[in-house]
Amino acid sequence: MSDNKNTNPLATNNNAAPATRLSMQNLGKRYGKRWVVKDVSFSVEQGQVVGLLGPNGAGKTTSFYMVVGLVNMDKGRVTLGKMDLSKYAMHERARAGIGYLPQEASIFRKLSIEDNILAILETRKELNKSEQKQELEKLIGEFHLEHVRKSLGMSVSGGERRRCEIARALAADPKFILLDEPFAGVDPISVGDIKDVILTLKNRGIGVLITDHNVRDTLAICEKAYIVSEGAIIAEGTSSEVLENELVKAVYLGKDFHV
Repeated sequence: MSDNKNTNPLATNNNAAPATRLSMQNLGKRYGKRWVVKDVSFSVEQGQVVGLLGPNGAGKTTSFYMVVGLVNMDKGRVTLGKMDLSKYAMHERARAGIGYLPQEASIFRKLSIEDNILAILETRKELNKSEQKQELEKLIGEFHLEHVRKSLGMSVSGGERRRCEIARALAADPKFILLDEPFAGVDPISVGDIKDVILTLKNRGIGVLITDHNVRDTLAICEKAYIVSEGAIIAEGTSSEVLENELVKAVYLGKDFHV
């Protein structure tokens, strides 16, 4: 996808530069004298699903957290279109259009499902009460939460919780969503539900970056994947290209792995 005019119908900031790409350029992180991430570069287009994968201790989580803003980078840049986010705090990146869904449950346990979503919609000052209600109904319907809309966050299933959390992230009107271990802690049926949700995000023109230990399900949903090992990108490409890469097999997947 080229850097053409943003066609995302959810975009509300008309003064912002067109944001078709989230780019990470030469990211580096050092602890003491040791560089745990070394010149890592990757990107996500709007409407694209990308995986950031690698063995434990490879530097993928640190790289992911530098994009989110949870870890400060020692070198490199994070840009959204023409906007440099490198010095932005996490909440400032969120306002710029970078949504984040952590691995841990982030649902408000003592609020109902609809109030979880409404709590975010009410921060959208460009929406009046009627428009907030319309957005709420749209998200409740789109993520099949009607039957649990009055249920407390603490009482719903893992898959329902995940759908609520993603709906709540969408309530903030992001251009990109970063998913940290989206398949963790959900049953096999719910894994299918989460894949459907990710496709929904893609179809809405939202770019999705996933990091997950569930390599099989992540590769099955991604259009492109980057493999990190020893703090550097060792391979990138489609799922098929990554699966056929001999270095990836040697250091990460093993010879007999298949999707």
